[in-house]
Amino acid sequence: MAELKDLVRSIPNFPKQGIVFRDVTTLLKDKDGLRSAIQGLAGRFRTAGVDKVVCIEARGFIIGGALAYELGCGVVIVRKPGKLPSETVSQTYQLEYGTDKIEMHRDALAKGDRVLLVDDLLATGGTARAAADLVERVGATIVGCGFLIELADLSGRQILNKYDVFSLIKYD
Repeated sequence: MAELKDLVRSIPNFPKQGIVFRDVTTLLKDKDGLRSAIQGLAGRFRTAGVDKVVCIEARGFIIGGALAYELGCGVVIVRKPGKLPSETVSQTYQLEYGTDKIEMHRDALAKGDRVLLVDDLLATGGTARAAADLVERVGATIVGCGFLIELADLSGRQILNKYDVFSLIKYD
């Protein structure tokens, strides 16, 4: 997937000194790059029997919607607190300094649904793990986790080690 990696813009010292921000918006705006990324993720999970793609706010919505369409299944969104209009389940998780929380509609998944968890980026894995906990709490099963980009040196894959984790682009 070297051609996809070439479409990701790297911005040094953002959001703070010493960080290289991997900007996926440059890949998303490229019609061939977006198509290739969605087909690459779909190809990995096409035979997994996915009922729903669960995607994490906000760039994950773009990937998740397209991927659900490609796989012929539904899409479920995971958001920051207070953004969903119906009854929700929530999960708090640790950040480097403090905590954060995400929510999903309580009725978004049925017990036994087979779920593909998707986001644009896997870094430390905290947000993805919190989303996985939400999925499992309502009785659904995670059949895989898919990401466009993985920052391998941040070891997010380790916190998701009980799942089939796949990323199209890796940075060390």
